[in-house]
Amino acid sequence: MTRWKRKQPKVEVTDQLPRINADAAGIDVGASEHWVAVPAGRTAEPVKQFGAFTVELYQVADWLKQCGIKTVAMESTGVYWIPLYQVLEERGFEVILVNARHAKNVAGRKTDVLDCQWLQMLHSYGFRPVGAICALRSYLRHRQMLIEYGAGHVQHMQKALTQMNLQLAQVLSDITGSTGMKIIRAIVAGERDPQRLADMRDSRTKNNEETIAKALEGDYRAEHLFALSQAVALFDFYQQQITRCDEQIAEHLKSLESKTDIRTHPMPPARVKKRHRRNEPGFDARHDAYRISGVDLTQIDSISESTALTILSEIGTDMSRWKTEKHFCSWLAICPNNRISGGKVLQRHTRKAPNRVADVLRICAQSLLNSKSALGAYCRRMCSRLGMPKGITATAHKLALLIYRMIRLGKDYVDIGQDRYERQYKERALKNLARRAKEMGMQLVPSTR
Repeated sequence: MTRWKRKQPKVEVTDQLPRINADAAGIDVGASEHWVAVPAGRTAEPVKQFGAFTVELYQVADWLKQCGIKTVAMESTGVYWIPLYQVLEERGFEVILVNARHAKNVAGRKTDVLDCQWLQMLHSYGFRPVGAICALRSYLRHRQMLIEYGAGHVQHMQKALTQMNLQLAQVLSDITGSTGMKIIRAIVAGERDPQRLADMRDSRTKNNEETIAKALEGDYRAEHLFALSQAVALFDFYQQQITRCDEQIAEHLKSLESKTDIRTHPMPPARVKKRHRRNEPGFDARHDAYRISGVDLTQIDSISESTALTILSEIGTDMSRWKTEKHFCSWLAICPNNRISGGKVLQRHTRKAPNRVADVLRICAQSLLNSKSALGAYCRRMCSRLGMPKGITATAHKLALLIYRMIRLGKDYVDIGQDRYERQYKERALKNLARRAKEMGMQLVPSTR
């Protein structure tokens, strides 16, 4: 029997597209080896394998210099790319990180050699993200991580208080608020008198001093007090780090290019009166988000200042990367993923894909359940018709469409209110009923009762 040996496929390069980065290289990053591809003609061996030791990373940089390479695209695989990225950046190369899923080649034809050649070809035709937005994204993701770590120590404080039977959480809505932290710090400092602790109550607190004093009669034990003091110290430490991170973000935002001139095109008035929320940035995030995007995303109900900045840091301000709003929602994985075979729909549920913007939009959609805006009425209608999970996803899809249109077209969003939305929905429903009645040879007549 004759066995046919399958040939290794080659990456075909077309001359129909203009090469933007003629001096571009591509690197397929691995845990123990890296495959590097340079343009053909630069050396006798355009694809070369290197190890992952530090000495070999410097050999990669030396070889790229000899080949006349100026810019490099590499996969952001785990954390293996970090040492090589630092070495290449130190040597003066422009290094671009790409998502392996977004830059994948033809399915079923994957090798390390093909991967690095494919990255090199894509990068030579101008495959690059916006570096300044990527830096802002890194800062905001780091800030979110600090918030999550700090929240863990709030739970530690709650645990220590419960073990001492101090029911502070039963009489205060937030133990990290003004009243709660005053009382906790006093307990750590040695105060044990319930009445004196209750006297620290803020005037806006719902429960009176007598109720708070009863909740603070507990069993103070040394081991639990020690755990409480440690939790408070760690909570304060993370609050300090968040403040420092805010300062760094505010400084970086000044370097971002402005899409609109605040002096000639001032910001529209705020949708609602600004209310201080926990974990909000320590700078005017709404002003910076409007300046770099040209639109005020906070005009959309449920989108706060910090949320608008987070969305911009994840998707950028150039919406031309998505041809239409449908492409944008598909990238977010918040639209139906129809699978059809033989004319029959097999499934419609959304794809499971990790996307921070989609998660943020779902949280925003959930906050609309009690809103009196048009989006709030839409969210309640979709949840009642589809169920809570699907209704929240449908509302997140609606928010994504509004965000795309605002940034892409530069138009403001105007809320029509829930009453007008309900009237318009009723008019559409009646119009559809009248049309269906006419198709059946009938006429829709309003009730006289």
